[in-house]
Amino acid sequence: MGEFVFAHPAVIDEAQLLKSCRVTRGRASGPGGQHRNKVETAVFICHEPSGIQAQATESRQPERNRQTAIFRLRVRLALEHRLGVPLPGYEPSERLRRRVRGGRLALNPEHDDAPAILAEVLDVLAALRDDLGRATLLLGLSRTQIIRLLKEFPPALAELNERRRVRGLRPYR
Repeated sequence: MGEFVFAHPAVIDEAQLLKSCRVTRGRASGPGGQHRNKVETAVFICHEPSGIQAQATESRQPERNRQTAIFRLRVRLALEHRLGVPLPGYEPSERLRRRVRGGRLALNPEHDDAPAILAEVLDVLAALRDDLGRATLLLGLSRTQIIRLLKEFPPALAELNERRRVRGLRPYR
């Protein structure tokens, strides 16, 4: 059996991701004065295979809004789209291995790699039925580092805690 290649939509390069998305521009509502209401600077992106959407409207520069919307789409994909991870056979991606140093994850949640690493961690947890002990061994991260990453993305921690609640387990804090 060949090596598993982590190809979550949050990971693929921008050009490839956008091939499966519908990108539209429009006017943003809210504060910003006359300019905001006259110029189409808002960017809306829909990942058509999953229906997951993101938008950015805060900048008056369409390109900045486009980059922000793409990043937000990657985060939403990481949070909402699960990719089956084969067990056994999973090895951490090169992207994740580069960020792990001595069991610690060196990652700013606003870095371009954050959605991809979040997706990988969530996919491994899903494959292991949220067994953090086994996840630490597979990912090369401590339990604390996994929880810290999930806290950076509150919907991820909330989803994990909901699954734990259903199983009668205490939530992670």
